[in-house]
Amino acid sequence: MEKRDTLIEVRNLKKFFKIGDNTLKAVNDLSFEIKRGETLGVVGESGCGKSTAGRTILRLYEPTAGDVLFEGQSVMKLNHQEMKAMRRNMQMIFQDPYASLNPRMTVGDIIGEALDIHGLASGQKRKERIQELLSLVSLNPEHMNRFPHEFSGGQRQRIGIARALAVEPKFIVCDEPISALDVSVQAQVVNLLQQLQEKMGLTYMFIAHDLSMVKYISDRVAVMYLGKMVELADSEKLYEKPLHPYTQALLSAIPIPDPEVERKRERIVLQGDVPSPMNPPSGCHFRTRCPKAMPECSAVEPVWKEVEPGHFAACHLYN
Repeated sequence: MEKRDTLIEVRNLKKFFKIGDNTLKAVNDLSFEIKRGETLGVVGESGCGKSTAGRTILRLYEPTAGDVLFEGQSVMKLNHQEMKAMRRNMQMIFQDPYASLNPRMTVGDIIGEALDIHGLASGQKRKERIQELLSLVSLNPEHMNRFPHEFSGGQRQRIGIARALAVEPKFIVCDEPISALDVSVQAQVVNLLQQLQEKMGLTYMFIAHDLSMVKYISDRVAVMYLGKMVELADSEKLYEKPLHPYTQALLSAIPIPDPEVERKRERIVLQGDVPSPMNPPSGCHFRTRCPKAMPECSAVEPVWKEVEPGHFAACHLYN
């Protein structure tokens, strides 16, 4: 991948939630960047903080600490009016196409709402723009007066994509956009996202569970565990040579279509359950389930560092 300039820079981002007397550390000190025009895949088990990270970067959640820079400008320091203008650059596609569309609004009004808020089009121009956006995501422009319940799950997700594209953003957080869809439809939606990326020069943060789909769509992949990033590398490199024991375990669970290879391959089965983010283990959060844990893992938190060019990991094996 050629050297691209950085669009998003995340610096020591934290998002904690107060729950009674406890603190849930959903996102705990993330630092990474996303280059213009690339897709950064983010994977990890449920509850590891992937979606919270995406929402905090867009400031749908106010961060507890840290900063996010968009084209060098701090998103966290913007006032309400400046943030409204910034929203045009940064949008989100939500996980559940059933819950994220207002059932009482027509599809035309759902997509047109963003045009109204930002004063981008009105009257006939607004109608034409909505129809243009529906065509862009391969839906019939004549259906703009229908309601969400008249569409299938895959079609609803396309409506969600059209809504995100209405303000011509540069950066989109795709929060598990295919996990609620049938497998047959998932590939269509991912292909659509890739076509739109090429056509409009979009930059994605693609959050997902499905490791093979993430490999397919992403330029680089970040792996999260209990609110922290444990590894980040080019997609090919990460899948060929994962450094962190957690990444190795995750990747060992992907089925390989070759039965010979599949038979000889060793599956890494992690012991125990994911600890609570309210009370994470001391030192390295992964040590309680790590097959390679050493005494220092419980005492000292591993440092996030570049182990090989462009390949980052937080693990005592590489210190």
